[in-house]
Amino acid sequence: MPSTFFGLNTAYLGLTAANAAINTTGNNVSNVNTKGYSRQHTVQQATEALRTFTSYGCAGAGVDVLAIERYRDEFYDYKYWRNNAYVGEYSVKNYYMKQIEDYFIDEGTEDEALKGFNTIFDDMYAALADVKKDSGTEDPRRAFLGTAEALTEYFNTMASNLQKMQKDMNAEIKVNVDQINSIAQELVTLNKQINVIEIGGGNANELRDQRALLIDELSQIVDVETEEQNVEDPNNPGRDTGATRYIVKIAGGQTLVDDRVSYSLICKARTSDEKVNQNDADGLYDIVWSNGNKFSLKNASMGGKLKGLAQLRDGNNGEYFHGTVSNIGSKTIDGKAHSTVTIDVTAEYLKDINKCTLSDSGGVIMLGNKEFHFDSWTMNYNKTTGIYSYEFVVSDSTKNESTNVFGAIGKEATIGSAIDYQGIPYYMEQMNEWVRSYTKAFNDIMTQEGSVDNYGNKGKPLFKGDKLTDSGQWDFADSYLSPDGESFSISSTDNSYYRLTAFNFAVDDAMLKDPDLMATHTNNADNESKYDIVDELIDLKTNVNKMKFRGSSASQFLQCILSDVSLNGQSAKNFSDNYSHIAKSIDTQRLSVSGVDEDEEAMSLVKYREAYNLACKMVQTLTEIYDRLILETGV
Repeated sequence: MPSTFFGLNTAYLGLTAANAAINTTGNNVSNVNTKGYSRQHTVQQATEALRTFTSYGCAGAGVDVLAIERYRDEFYDYKYWRNNAYVGEYSVKNYYMKQIEDYFIDEGTEDEALKGFNTIFDDMYAALADVKKDSGTEDPRRAFLGTAEALTEYFNTMASNLQKMQKDMNAEIKVNVDQINSIAQELVTLNKQINVIEIGGGNANELRDQRALLIDELSQIVDVETEEQNVEDPNNPGRDTGATRYIVKIAGGQTLVDDRVSYSLICKARTSDEKVNQNDADGLYDIVWSNGNKFSLKNASMGGKLKGLAQLRDGNNGEYFHGTVSNIGSKTIDGKAHSTVTIDVTAEYLKDINKCTLSDSGGVIMLGNKEFHFDSWTMNYNKTTGIYSYEFVVSDSTKNESTNVFGAIGKEATIGSAIDYQGIPYYMEQMNEWVRSYTKAFNDIMTQEGSVDNYGNKGKPLFKGDKLTDSGQWDFADSYLSPDGESFSISSTDNSYYRLTAFNFAVDDAMLKDPDLMATHTNNADNESKYDIVDELIDLKTNVNKMKFRGSSASQFLQCILSDVSLNGQSAKNFSDNYSHIAKSIDTQRLSVSGVDEDEEAMSLVKYREAYNLACKMVQTLTEIYDRLILETGV
């Protein structure tokens, strides 16, 4: 039979349970606007019944509060984190593609600072038409040269703007890597604190919320996976210690945090002789783990802002240098012996020097699975065999730990990697290709057989390339040594059109000072007022047989580029909007489980208040019983 005071203990347990529930509800109400907070509730269970050894067997002994737990659905967390990586990736692409589109777009304004390609190109040909009307005087030629210089400045400015954007993306990659490292350290700290509390039998609800909030933040920077494992007592298998091992993986399964250990990322700037592309900005970052392992920004499994930034910064539309090693040789340069590697290529874009993006300051080439620095390269075409190949001069031991390349024959050789997105390198290459193709076609007309200037001398090329490291200009004299269709060799050190880029596109300095150096006719014409060369130059604007860019004429450069920019920009905007809407939808579902609802909490307060009051009334009732029992019936 239970004791006389058994009921009082039962009432006390009901009182404490109701009090715990009220306090928990109050905590929920206080955190109704706290970001990442998960609604909490008390877990109650009937206390083990007391055997009474009577006909009814057992008597209920009240209630126990087992724990205060939070409402959380891990499935919605997983969905949110996975979608958040897409939100981060496409928000970055949307932001930068808008900038690229703003740079290229031509609204036909008369403001010199805002003119686009079509306006500038049309102005140049309008001035060329004036030269045709009066080719014997200086003023029309001077005006034309001014518009030609405006065209070169347009490409110079565009290249500078795109490279500046590439530097901005590079800096943002560094910021995001630092943020990943910071989050990793915070996660390690939270893991320790959570284990300290939960080994003691409690639930670290608020700390777990903070950890989930950090994963929310991390998931927008890079794709993330999490795993939590229970830690068992090694001396008593099957016994749960209350401790857990929390693992965070990023970028397709690479471990960032393993419970109390974090692995940091390091941004390593490329040197000038480690460039992947000819027009890459200096100091672009490669990322490595602190233990020396590689962290590939080209990882196809990676997501988040980091993926978007990497694709924008390095995207080459899948066009990169690759081929098969066919020969190993040697050369002596400046008294030093160097190994050479000949690589046969088959990709069409690698057979056109106008599309070449290889660095002229050296770089790093992968031969099989080994890296080697190279100093220079030569593009070769053998008319007899029809084979296109590149010969690379391998750097000496000051740059390479080993210069032994003799086992590379038959292996694949690569520089960079295929990044199937139209990023900064792609648009740089497109501008370079147009500039090189147009300049060559234009200069060929200006310097054709029989061309003469106003002094009776042979015509000179109008467009040249400024030497960026010293004074003077490239005049592409070496390009005329290789007739179309014949075998040729073009070195990265030659004075060829490879030297011309959107950065250094320029008009001949001497011709700007003296317009009479501009050839407008050939000696087949009757006199200097004839304009057969000018006629050919005017025809060059629309004649695809004289100059072709992506199957179009010279004047359609902007349409070709804007078609790419607009498509990528619209795609990025659509995906950004779609994934943002999905994120909101998932977050709404997640909040329906873990969020605090004010109306629901108000009802809980009423419910637990009544439970508390009833427990109090039970205590009051039992007090009256004890008064009668002790004071009035006691002996």
